[in-house]
Amino acid sequence: MDCLAEWPEPVVPVESLAHLQTIPDRYVNPPEERSNCIASAGDDAVDAIPVVDLAALTEERVDAAVAEAVSAACRGWGFFQAVNHGVAPELVRRFAAAWRGFFCLPVEVKQRYANSPATYEGYGSRLGVDREAALDWSDYYFLHLLPRRLKDHRKWPQLPLELCEVTEEYGAEVRLLCRRLMRALSAGLGLQEGRLAAAFGGEEDEEAACMRINFYPKCSQPELALGLSPHSDPGGLTVLLPDTTPRDFKSAAPETAPGSPSARSPTPSSSTSPTRSKVVVNAEKERMSAAYFYNPRSDVAVEPLPELVEASGGAALYRPMTFDEYRLYIRQKGPQGKSQLSELYQD
Repeated sequence: MDCLAEWPEPVVPVESLAHLQTIPDRYVNPPEERSNCIASAGDDAVDAIPVVDLAALTEERVDAAVAEAVSAACRGWGFFQAVNHGVAPELVRRFAAAWRGFFCLPVEVKQRYANSPATYEGYGSRLGVDREAALDWSDYYFLHLLPRRLKDHRKWPQLPLELCEVTEEYGAEVRLLCRRLMRALSAGLGLQEGRLAAAFGGEEDEEAACMRINFYPKCSQPELALGLSPHSDPGGLTVLLPDTTPRDFKSAAPETAPGSPSARSPTPSSSTSPTRSKVVVNAEKERMSAAYFYNPRSDVAVEPLPELVEASGGAALYRPMTFDEYRLYIRQKGPQGKSQLSELYQD
């Protein structure tokens, strides 16, 4: 990790560039990457994503119809919009308002929390450590929630005053939602409801979770830039709170959830590629989104579940690695589509 101790060049907050009429070349994306946006914060392109009502998904039981709806959405899309998810709308509004308050603070105040690529924790404006790499039109704040030994409130913003408290409340509620979704995903695969949770680390409180709050400043040339380049999230589940839907979530089961419908295990349904996401920007208004990443314990080997490999009659397509090893690729390269999976493929 020594190579990730510092950024290779000065980091420029994107909000300090928002006044420019012509954006710097480093923020201009190739034409093929700017179109056909599948998922974007606050964009109408997400309207076609399946909607799943989670009202019947409780701590006590997994409703068969909900499990099937979640499974079908993950097999076909890798994303779905969650409604009646159990996270109170008022809590969501308080959470979003607190973080909007933070991003409205002067740059010099936010820079006190400037991050490094070693953990990303804190205020930042780039991903990946490749020198002279293309950059995204966004600033963000990254923080750890789980395991508890990684959570350090000294690295959290102290302003607005309610930010820490409401972030804790919000994180705790979304964690419960993720646990329910994990049970639904397990049931949808024909497994015991706790099977995926066991693969994530086993004991309660052993899973990992982090959050990235994304801020997308106004951009004078939104047709040229992206708020976040094409990518597949490296974690187990991503719960995305978009800018314009304060009560609904976009939920994803990305490619590292062991044995999930859009995972790397060679189940009959896994021929559907995990969905890539990108984020567009806007010339008229600033945007914000919040992504909650629910992950395996860092030292757990991520690999196809043996019972699913056996049921498929085939062999595992990707070599095992710990979640930390897998995540290191992202920290070195930044968003690179699904190329990180290609490097792990075994013939």
